[in-house]
Amino acid sequence: MRFPKTNMCAGSTVGELSRGERTVVSALHGNSDAAQDSLERLRRSMTSAFVVALFSPLTALRSSLVQRILLGVVLLDLPFQFGTHLFYSEQDAAFGALGGLSISATTIALAGLYLAWLFLPLANRNRKANPPFHFNLPLVFFLAFTAVSVSVASDVSLALYELFLAAQLYLVYFYVANNLRRREDIRFVVSLLLIGCLIESAAMIALEFTGTPSTIWGLPTHIHLQTGIHDAFVRVGGTVGSPNEASAYLSLLLPLAACLLFAGVKSSGKWLSCLVIGFGGVAMIFTYSRGGWIALALAAILVSFVLVRTRGISSKAPIALLAFLIVVYLPFHSAISARAFGDDQGSAESRIPLTMLAFRMIADHPVLGVGANNFSVVMQHYLTSYFRTGFLYVVHNKYLLIWTETGMGGLFAYLAFLFAAVRMGWKCWKQNDGYLSMLALGITAAIIGQIVHMNFDVFRIGPVPELLWLLAALLVPMHRIGAGVPAGRP
Repeated sequence: MRFPKTNMCAGSTVGELSRGERTVVSALHGNSDAAQDSLERLRRSMTSAFVVALFSPLTALRSSLVQRILLGVVLLDLPFQFGTHLFYSEQDAAFGALGGLSISATTIALAGLYLAWLFLPLANRNRKANPPFHFNLPLVFFLAFTAVSVSVASDVSLALYELFLAAQLYLVYFYVANNLRRREDIRFVVSLLLIGCLIESAAMIALEFTGTPSTIWGLPTHIHLQTGIHDAFVRVGGTVGSPNEASAYLSLLLPLAACLLFAGVKSSGKWLSCLVIGFGGVAMIFTYSRGGWIALALAAILVSFVLVRTRGISSKAPIALLAFLIVVYLPFHSAISARAFGDDQGSAESRIPLTMLAFRMIADHPVLGVGANNFSVVMQHYLTSYFRTGFLYVVHNKYLLIWTETGMGGLFAYLAFLFAAVRMGWKCWKQNDGYLSMLALGITAAIIGQIVHMNFDVFRIGPVPELLWLLAALLVPMHRIGAGVPAGRP
């Protein structure tokens, strides 16, 4: 059988394609174009998805709810101390130094808060200029002297650990002082501080009777317990730190809770204040910190005196509070008396040689100091035969510690910061603004109590200084709101 010849070559125009062949070729070209269109649409959608994924966190950070959550993390991290220390040295920490680089929940939350704060104004460029920021020059100078002291530090790494943490605390101060604009913001901060104090106090009370391992369920936080003289009592520090640090934490917040009872808050706020006073008062006893007790007693006396003399408040309220404290005191009077007036086995006396050691170091380094966080390193060159058997630690006096490590300038800057905080608190009190004024009275009394307490303990940069700086920062928007001045924004 013979077939008809076809004169056709691939890619040639000599022969003609049959109708079926033309249909197949057209379909192939059509499918190719459709595939290219699909790929182009997919490429565009993937590009859009990538852009959305890249900028969606920034969009979320602009949400007021997300910002409040991040601020809440900072506030609740104060008592619970979720975090870790990189490059940690047990040997340095044993003598009172910051043993590593602290990375905490506050570090991460602060990054989110500042990102939100920086990107938020992009949509508000046409608004009128805002008042200048509140920087707090004494704190700026304190940071500057701390940074300069790094240049003379024997151990630069230790100095940088403290400088990093001090800068973080200043960022907390700067955010609170400049970003809170409404009374609701103040109430939010105060409520979370008191809720954190209530939870911490309840945990400390439970620890006094049960004890616990050094960590909780493997979480990045630690429990601090110490045995008292002759094992007569257990000193509880909770998750804040040492018992002395825990007592300072409580003495800063209990006066605030007491003043809110006279601030005309809602019943829920009064119940929260009462619970904090009740649980916090008992937890304060279990720290067995004489310095903390003195600070709290001084703050309570100042609050009572001011309320009775300037506001004409009946003395019945302070008397009722005193009666409550007596009721709390009675079940523990023997342990409290032993701690306050009994033999402390040379605990207080052992701090005198440390004070003399600090003065010798200051005499040799009066201007720049020995370097931030370097007291424990440099003191090795000043040890006498007494310290072969005596207590060896950094000096138990915050002011001498600052002077020794950052020099005269650092000490003057820190004293100026404390004085400015008390002055700002008094100005807020004089505004006669009900809630804000009563809150300012509690904060001011607490700061004065802490000023006294710092004569008896170390208080390295950490939860107690952070709470102190935060309360001082809170006075700035309180005064601004009371005076009707808007907050500054970038």
